Amino acid sequence: MRTPITMLLATLAFPALAGEPAGIHFTHHDWEVACDNTRTCRAAGYQSEETKGPAISVLLERKAGPRQPVKALLQTGTYDDDAPAPKDALTMRIDGKPLGEPDLADDGNYRLTAAQTAALLTALAKNSKLQWTDGTTTWTLSGKGAAAVLLKMDEFQGRLGTAGALVRKGAKSEDAVPAPLPAPEVSPASAGSTEVNLAPAARTALLRELRGTLGADDCDALQADQLMALRLTPDKLLIHMPCWAGAYNEGSAYWVANKAAPYAPVLVTLAASDYAAGTISASQKGRGLGDCWSKQEWTWDGRRFAPTLAATTGMCRLVAAGGAWELPTWVAKVTRGLR
Repeated sequence: MRTPITMLLATLAFPALAGEPAGIHFTHHDWEVACDNTRTCRAAGYQSEETKGPAISVLLERKAGPRQPVKALLQTGTYDDDAPAPKDALTMRIDGKPLGEPDLADDGNYRLTAAQTAALLTALAKNSKLQWTDGTTTWTLSGKGAAAVLLKMDEFQGRLGTAGALVRKGAKSEDAVPAPLPAPEVSPASAGSTEVNLAPAARTALLRELRGTLGADDCDALQADQLMALRLTPDKLLIHMPCWAGAYNEGSAYWVANKAAPYAPVLVTLAASDYAAGTISASQKGRGLGDCWSKQEWTWDGRRFAPTLAATTGMCRLVAAGGAWELPTWVAKVTRGLR
């Protein structure tokens, strides 16, 4: 069977449809970057895993296209009950030099100014000491891995060798930097959830076809009595059954199948957590502490379950319960109202 960590990594490689660009996820030391199918990129850095200071994370977000600015958010760790909380305004310091106070937003994150963001990006290309302090506690951001991650961001967005590149700047005009792509639109269609009671012979035949869609190690032993069928449409069934279980995660397999043999099942996912109102969702912990998650969603559009979200919440660094950020590699615009 697939392990939970395999399921987590599978989320990062969410399959694109023909002609649609896939996103990427790349990790190096204490930094990671996720770029989605619209070409928006988000890079996140954390405290050093080696020196173990108070938890901190910075998120750098940049949309695609020429002359797009980098926006930076900061959050200090809140996962542990005894994690130090800022007692006063935070002061940003690079190599001991104060650079002012970031703005505290309503969501509890700090927003770096344009000048602070520019100074941070410059410092990340060097071996600088990056700190924020309230006068009592100091939070230190690791720069290890940042250069490789920002280079990957530039590469994905087509900025290498341009004046707007974050790492490998050059003389090329930014006018040639690819524009952002629109998120695919998905129109939800009416989807049923009434359970269908299949006869034993039908269960056996359907199970045989379901197994034909799986690899040898995809699921634990599938049993006919665990198979559940829902009436998705008058002609289609939504089939699901337990697929695998780990120490702190479990996943169910979902297929769309014809209402009668030949069932011709089409696999949607092996890692689902729930189905409701035409949406299949998968939510898996990166580890038992619950400080990092992966998630995916698929929405029924009348023909198939279209992918509408693939994301993680960042590294497992004890920044926040449920994860520090949302780092998507696939996004879609789900239109409101059923067709």
